[in-house]
Amino acid sequence: MKTIFDKATRDALIGRIKTLDENSRAQWGKMNVYQMVEHCIRWEEMISGEIMCKQAFIGRLFGKMALKGLLKDESPLRRSTPTSPELKVKELSGDVASERERWIALIEQNANSSNPGFIHPFFGEMTKEQIGCLAYKHIDHHLRQFNS
Repeated sequence: MKTIFDKATRDALIGRIKTLDENSRAQWGKMNVYQMVEHCIRWEEMISGEIMCKQAFIGRLFGKMALKGLLKDESPLRRSTPTSPELKVKELSGDVASERERWIALIEQNANSSNPGFIHPFFGEMTKEQIGCLAYKHIDHHLRQFNS
């Protein structure tokens, strides 16, 4: 399973992120490129503990089982997967290039730290290994969304 904690995997993702610009268009979903980059920044801030998200009730019931199924293989996340309200971006525009660099910096920072006791808003408490694999899948999902 690919993980964000593997330097080669992380470098490959960062290379793909660098191809994004203000002209990048989504293949599916409602976000434009700026909103996607901002969403991914917020996701990185969530896994580092800077943003706290409340765990959804349905996640308390099914989160662990869903996480196990999601991480069993390398298949990408499904299109239009729902997100936590704290990670949704309402602003329609901004500086994609500077935010893209901020996102890369957060990925590098998170790869060298951990957040013991991290609780995902759907999946619940996760190990560092699970976070690394889910982080890879999340970034890959949004890069696929923008054909990068």
